[in-house]
Amino acid sequence: MPAKRELTMRQIRELLRLAHDGCSVRDMARRFGVARSTIQDNLKRARDAGLAWPLPSDLTDDFLEQSLFARTGAKAGFRRRPEPDWALLAREIKRPGVNLSVLWEEYRQVHPEGYGYSRFCELFRDFEQRLSPVMRQDHVAGDKGFVDYSGKKMPIADPKTGEVCEAEIFVGVLGASNYTYAEASWSQSLPDWIGAHVRMFAFYGGTPRLIVPDNLKSGVNKASFYDPEINRSYGMMAAHYGVGILPARPRKPRDKAKVEAGVRLAQTYILGRLRHQTFFSLADCNAAIRVALEDLNGRPMRRLGVSRKDLFETIERPALRPLPAEDYEFAVWQFARVGLDYHIEIEKFFYSVPHGLIRAQVDVRMTSRIVEIFHKGRRVASHQRRYQGRRHGTDPDHMPSSHRRYADWSPARFKRWARSFGSETEGLIIAILANRPHPEQGFRTCLGVLRLFRGLEAERVEAVSTYAIEIGALTYKSIASIVEHKTDRHQQRTEQGTVIDHPNLRGPNYFH
Repeated sequence: MPAKRELTMRQIRELLRLAHDGCSVRDMARRFGVARSTIQDNLKRARDAGLAWPLPSDLTDDFLEQSLFARTGAKAGFRRRPEPDWALLAREIKRPGVNLSVLWEEYRQVHPEGYGYSRFCELFRDFEQRLSPVMRQDHVAGDKGFVDYSGKKMPIADPKTGEVCEAEIFVGVLGASNYTYAEASWSQSLPDWIGAHVRMFAFYGGTPRLIVPDNLKSGVNKASFYDPEINRSYGMMAAHYGVGILPARPRKPRDKAKVEAGVRLAQTYILGRLRHQTFFSLADCNAAIRVALEDLNGRPMRRLGVSRKDLFETIERPALRPLPAEDYEFAVWQFARVGLDYHIEIEKFFYSVPHGLIRAQVDVRMTSRIVEIFHKGRRVASHQRRYQGRRHGTDPDHMPSSHRRYADWSPARFKRWARSFGSETEGLIIAILANRPHPEQGFRTCLGVLRLFRGLEAERVEAVSTYAIEIGALTYKSIASIVEHKTDRHQQRTEQGTVIDHPNLRGPNYFH
């Protein structure tokens, strides 16, 4: 069994140079941070191999390693015992439940005279180290997917103006097979971020157990080594698909090495190969990206000798979790406080909740079609989302019993009632409703005013309405004061000139 080497080939070259210059073993051990016995062992191996400083200029690290650490009596690069197909084992170890112990047992069944377990593991790790950095982490099939945005962007031109806008490139990579997904989107905002995940899962035809994003603000509200805070909308999307979110730890580049390597590959295959094409829409750009992805995923990987697509179909796809019956519908979650009128305000529209929740804090889920309101995890109200028209959406069941008798009233009904008195009265009702932030807030005022007019003649009602509009009296109390004190009649007398002949009134001759 060869001795365990604790120095790299670069350090061993430096070690031989220092020994040639007369540096002591103690000083070299301190410099390289290893035991003196390690320095002495490496120097002895160099002497036994006939190596001394200066080393030949064409001496490679592989030859140096074989010269120092090959088995005694064996030629460099020669192994006496039969070896397995290391590339095949590197693919097999990604299957669920497969580890080096299982692979070694299968190897010894075929080759009883083969390597022992420890040497087998050592040779396998040596093979892994010769792979690209993407392959050095062990990822079980169906376990993890890595997602991030590329730092490079794709230019897209407006066909009418020629103005060029840059689209973001979203990249997703499955851990075991390196099967890659990419798409262009206009931004890294929450709708684009979640929409990209939905389309990625559809592309894979299933979901991994965990998704590892970088600490992008769209997905992670607060980056933390121990307790990252996931955006709630992002978390609800993950719950819909039964996927866990495991953000990469801050300042831990190995956590996201897989996706960073995937991003570099995507930039080469997408941005590099498409750089001479001009796109005039996001759809055209994504169609070209899909073609580039087919080439990327279908190209055999060096060392392993199989393509990402082959690994995905044989190893990863069977291990993915099935998709739910329906795609996730994007929804935004936010908090709201119930007002005194048992409504909450969402983007300048008002939606009712049961009146018993006045002043309570509720959770609101908004899709493009529906507004759902939750209190302590229980849905208490659901409304069709409003973009225009009446600003209040009120469910009669949410009203206190004292309010329900007004539920059948509407602005049109009040206007018809007022029109029975005359056009001025209808104008007064219209003004009352328009003077409120929401028409419903003027219903009780209109009801009180029209009931006040019941015992009056239509001519008097019209006069009161005219006077109220002129002075801006648009509350029940002010209109009731006009009726009680007959100030509308005083205004009529003034307009008819009945007061002009009063002896205390100065006439026009006074000013000559």
